[in-house]
Amino acid sequence: MKLRWPFILTIAGMVMALAGASYFVAAANGDAHLEKLEIAGKGGVTRSFEVEIAATPVDMEIGLMFRKSMEPDHGMLFELGRTDVTRFWMKNTLIPLDMLFIAPDGTIKTIHENAEPQSLEGISSEVPVSGVLELNGGRARALGIVAGDKVIHPYFSTP
Repeated sequence: MKLRWPFILTIAGMVMALAGASYFVAAANGDAHLEKLEIAGKGGVTRSFEVEIAATPVDMEIGLMFRKSMEPDHGMLFELGRTDVTRFWMKNTLIPLDMLFIAPDGTIKTIHENAEPQSLEGISSEVPVSGVLELNGGRARALGIVAGDKVIHPYFSTP
């Protein structure tokens, strides 16, 4: 039996939808796997967060879409798996976010504060990065997190 492309694409779409649905249910129920992440700033000040990991294409595509809120000390770490200039957008994201663009050694290179919910504007890292940390909008400034601070997490190789 010969399969036709529309049929194959429909099946692929259904698999993606099911994966996305299970992701949303876990996140909504607070069942998402959380990992500890710290940011070390100037003067030895360290801030701790609990983050969800987005490492697969499906996780990265969904990100924090459709969430109505997020705990103040929570976030999402996008493990890009490569080092490159990257762009994010806020399509279907309902809460403002700070995006911290992070080099492979854990150094925060740039911060985009208070990304506008549901905006289709591309937000660029401006420099090559291997990870992006999303926090509630305004959180980086409120905690004194700035470019040059270090993210401490197993994904980053910190000396």
